[in-house]
Amino acid sequence: MGNRTAIVLGATGLVGNLLLEELEKAENYKTIRIFVRQTAGISSPVVEEIIADFSNIEGLGADIKGDDLFICLGTTIKKAGSVENMEKVDRDLPVDIAILARKNGVKRVAVVSSIGADPASKNYYLRIKGEMEQGILAAGFEKTVIVRPSMLMGERKELRPGEIAGKLVMNVIKPVLSGKLLKFRAIHGRDVARAMIMLLDKETDKKIFESDELQKIVKS
Repeated sequence: MGNRTAIVLGATGLVGNLLLEELEKAENYKTIRIFVRQTAGISSPVVEEIIADFSNIEGLGADIKGDDLFICLGTTIKKAGSVENMEKVDRDLPVDIAILARKNGVKRVAVVSSIGADPASKNYYLRIKGEMEQGILAAGFEKTVIVRPSMLMGERKELRPGEIAGKLVMNVIKPVLSGKLLKFRAIHGRDVARAMIMLLDKETDKKIFESDELQKIVKS
């Protein structure tokens, strides 16, 4: 077993939960430090759970320390209640944590964004994700990985009716999504998680990876 420490934000979400499973199986992590609002009930000799008050980021300064930072944070407009609240969760929180982690000596970061992320987009969701990416890139990590998955496949702990319908549509149109449209094919959350871990060790200056690239990396 290695001696690296992974820091995980969003460990209870779809990608974050699967990422946690993959990190536990990885050979180079001795400690996996997860930050959650309430206990996740995870029992593992390598997982250290920290109940965090995300309204006081500076208060987490003593704990946001390690080697690799994984950010899988995200919400929905329904859950957030407003675009302003969504900005706090999907944009501000990831960037604030990344900046704090960098100040504490964390050298590498892998973040989940979204296909189509663009700070100039008129779509609030894609704009927020694009602005988040800008903040992460500006944090100055030695290694930065931003993944942009398409529709995520896998079982969530929370029910999202709109996403269920979207998955059904994606299965129907999958055969026509080829060539330049490959990046729009649905991707399983576990493939996203595996790709994040693999990409941190991949020798490349590339920082942003589209959904189809993630699938190729996992299959290679």
